[in-house]
Amino acid sequence: MYQGIIRLSQILLITLTSLSYVHAQSSFIPLNDDYYHLIDRLEIKRGKLTEGFHSNVKPFERKAVVALTDSILKEGTVDLTKRDWETIDYLREDSWEWADNMVATDSLQYSRLGRLGWFKSPPPGEKRKFFEHPADLYSIHNKDFDLHFNFTTTNFIGQDQNPDSTSNLWFTGRGVEIRGMINEKLGFYTYVADNQGRFPAYVNDFKPQYSFPGEGLAKVTRNNGVDFLSARGYITFRPLRSVNVRFGHDYNVFGSGYRSMILSNNSSPYLFLRLDTQLGRFHYTNLWTSMINSDDQSWKEGLRGKKFAAIHHLSVNLGDRVNIGVFEAEVFNRDSVGGGYDLNYLNPIIFYRYVESYIGSQDNAILGFDFRWLIGKKASLYSQFVLDEFLTKFLFNGSKSWTNKYSLQVGAKYVDAFGIPNLDLQAEYNMARPYTYSHKDGGRNYMHYGQALAHPLGANFKEYIGILRYKLSARLSAYGTVMYAEKGNDPFGSNSNFGGNIAKSYETRYGDLNQKILQGIKATTTYTDLRLSFSLAHNLFLDGRYLMRKVKSAETRTSADANVFSFAIRYNMAYRQQTF
Repeated sequence: MYQGIIRLSQILLITLTSLSYVHAQSSFIPLNDDYYHLIDRLEIKRGKLTEGFHSNVKPFERKAVVALTDSILKEGTVDLTKRDWETIDYLREDSWEWADNMVATDSLQYSRLGRLGWFKSPPPGEKRKFFEHPADLYSIHNKDFDLHFNFTTTNFIGQDQNPDSTSNLWFTGRGVEIRGMINEKLGFYTYVADNQGRFPAYVNDFKPQYSFPGEGLAKVTRNNGVDFLSARGYITFRPLRSVNVRFGHDYNVFGSGYRSMILSNNSSPYLFLRLDTQLGRFHYTNLWTSMINSDDQSWKEGLRGKKFAAIHHLSVNLGDRVNIGVFEAEVFNRDSVGGGYDLNYLNPIIFYRYVESYIGSQDNAILGFDFRWLIGKKASLYSQFVLDEFLTKFLFNGSKSWTNKYSLQVGAKYVDAFGIPNLDLQAEYNMARPYTYSHKDGGRNYMHYGQALAHPLGANFKEYIGILRYKLSARLSAYGTVMYAEKGNDPFGSNSNFGGNIAKSYETRYGDLNQKILQGIKATTTYTDLRLSFSLAHNLFLDGRYLMRKVKSAETRTSADANVFSFAIRYNMAYRQQTF
C-alpha cells in the first residue's frame, strides 16, 4: 500500500527542520488583485524583472517585495509619481519587519511621506501595546520571535434591482490573521473567518453543490443565504539559501494576468507541499497537492473522495525584460486500486508524461507555457498556452477533433496610460476549446471541490476583459472591470456534453470531429463592475460599487440580469471580485 502524501510531507518536514543551519524565512502576501497590481506597476515602471521573485509565480514573499522597493529607492532612476512614492511607503509599512532590515534610503522625498494612519504617537517614554505599527493590531519583533496579529472583516449591504424584483443583499465576514517567524528560521501563517451573507442570484447559480465559489463547504440558510468558513494556513522555511519549502492549505497561482489558464485561485484552498528553488534567473517550483473529488460516486463512509496533483513549473528570465515559463501537471486518483498517493509522481525533476506511460495509467497530463515582456517602462505583454491533449494526425489537418484540447491567454498592461499619471489599463483575451481540462471522471479532471482549477468558465468559451485602475488621490482609487464572454452550454437538464462543463466525462462527448468553440447552446455574458475605494487607514477601506451583469441565451432558463448597488467596509481583507 502506498503511503499518503501527508505522511511523506511530515517525514520531509521533520528531516529538513533537523538541519543545523536554516536561512531566514518570510511569510507570503495573500493573493489580492488590488495589492498585486501595485507590485506589478512598480516592476513595469522600473523596466526590469525583479530579482527576488518571478511575477508569474504567486504568491510573493514579503521580504522579496520589500527588496524590490529597496532596489527602486537605491537606484533612484525610476520615474515615480507621488502615488508611487505612497505605494512604496504602503508596501514597506505592510511588511515592516523586513523593511527594518533593508538598506536605508537617503531619499528626502521618501522620508517626507506620511503614512495612511490615524493613530497618534504614544507619549514620550511610553510604548504602545496595540497598533505600534499601523499595519498590525498587535505585534512582537525580536530575534527569537516575530508575530503579527490582525482582526479581519468585510461587511456590505446592497440591492440587486431588476425589472421583475428587488433583492436585499448583505454579507459579513469576521476573522483573524496571524503570521510571523520563530528564530528567524521557521515562518508561519494562519487565517480563519466566519462568513454569512446573501449574494446576487448569479453567484448562487454559479456555485457548486455544497460549496461557495473560491471556498469550501457552505450551508444554505434562510432566504437563499449562505454560511461558510474560510481557513488557510501553512508553515515555511529555507533548508538552503536558494530553496524554500512550504506546507499547508492555501492557493497557488501561475501567471501574470487577471485570469490564469494554468493554475488560479478560483477553487477552494487545498493541501499542498511546495518547493521553490531560485538560482539566478531560474525559478523552479514543485507542487504536490491533495484535493477533493466531488463526484457523487466518490463518497465513501461519509467522506468525500480524494484526488491528487503533481505539478512543476520552470520560470526563466531571458535578460532583464523577458520571462518564459514551462508548466506540467498530472491529476490522478487511485481509488480503484487501493487509494493513496502514487510515489512515482514524487520525483521532482522527471517528465511526468513519461511516468504516466511507464506505470500504464490514464491520468490527466497537462502541459503549459507562459510568457511576459516588459516594454519601455510603460507596459507589459503576457501570454499563456495550455495543451491538455492532442493527436498529431488531427492537430493540423483541419478536422477539429475533440482531442485538440487547448486554451490560450493573451494580455497587456499599460501604466500611466496616454501620459495620464496613475491611470493603468489592462486588456486580456482568454479562450478554451471544448473538453479542455475534462477527463473520464472527477478523480482526474482539472477541478477541486467541484470548482475549476484554472478559468471559472471551464471550457468551450471565449472571453474579453478590460480593466481600468486609477488612483485619484492618496486615499481614493477607482476601478472598472468590463467583461464580455461567449460560452457554449449544454441544453438545460439534458445529459448532452458539448464540452463546456468540465465536470462531465469526455466519454459522453458530442461526436469526435468538427468540434468547434461555442458549440452547443450559445450564451453571451456582459459584465461591468465599477468601484470607488477610499482608504480610511492602513488596510481599512470603504467601497462603493455598481455591478451590472446580463446573460443572453436561446435557453431562457440560462438568461439572467443583475444590477447590484452595494456599500462595504473592509479591514485586512481583499475585495471579493466574483467575476464569472
